[in-house]
Amino acid sequence: QLQLVESGGDLVQPGGSLRLSCAVSGLSLNEYSIGWFRQAPGKEREGVSCISSSDGSTYYEDAVKGRFTISRDIAKSTVYLQMNSLEPEDTAVYYCAAEAGRDINMKNMCLAIQRNYEYDFWGRGTQVTVSS
Repeated sequence: QLQLVESGGDLVQPGGSLRLSCAVSGLSLNEYSIGWFRQAPGKEREGVSCISSSDGSTYYEDAVKGRFTISRDIAKSTVYLQMNSLEPEDTAVYYCAAEAGRDINMKNMCLAIQRNYEYDFWGRGTQVTVSS
């Protein structure tokens, strides 16, 4: 059964850290690029970071550069998002999405959400709340 399951969301104080996981089943990380997206209350969903199926290349949204790190463990079929120096503005539901293809530009993959692009598969999300 094909599914993406996010976990790791929590309530954390500003300056804290969290690691989100996106466990995938029914598809291979060698064939599907994975993106992390987030949606804050009252805002559009936005691309945070994406990692390529072909070479592991990555893209980060400017707001998270230097604070977030995306990685993948192909053997565990899991993609991670390490989030450091969290800010209240990072509060959102975080989703992972999968897109087939080995030659996708990761910036394009992450930004396509702005054009209401329909990714192949989505998880159900995990809540991250940054508050003191």
